[in-house]
Amino acid sequence: MLRVKRPFQFAVGDTVEVISRIKEKDKERETRFRGVVISIRGRGVGRTFTVRNIGKAQVGVERIFPLFSPLIKQIRVLRRGKVRRAKLYYLRQRIGKAALYVKPAPEKKN
Repeated sequence: MLRVKRPFQFAVGDTVEVISRIKEKDKERETRFRGVVISIRGRGVGRTFTVRNIGKAQVGVERIFPLFSPLIKQIRVLRRGKVRRAKLYYLRQRIGKAALYVKPAPEKKN
């Protein structure tokens, strides 16, 4: 049985920046979406992950990205988070900075 390596190196609770391409008629541009990964779901090619960001006026914005989409150029981990849940839906009820706070993961000693 052929196994594919994990194409992503992030987990729920990590703060990531997703750089994706958007096509508008004949133009193509890149957008950046930065936020906390609140869920990863699905298996195989249909796997998706949800990133939550607090925008201006303290409004929460969530985007669901297909993990294997050819439109995703890069997923950059900005900060690792230590969580005890698989889904962080409780962050939706938090307001302000508390909605972004996830306990930092301890540094690995080499």
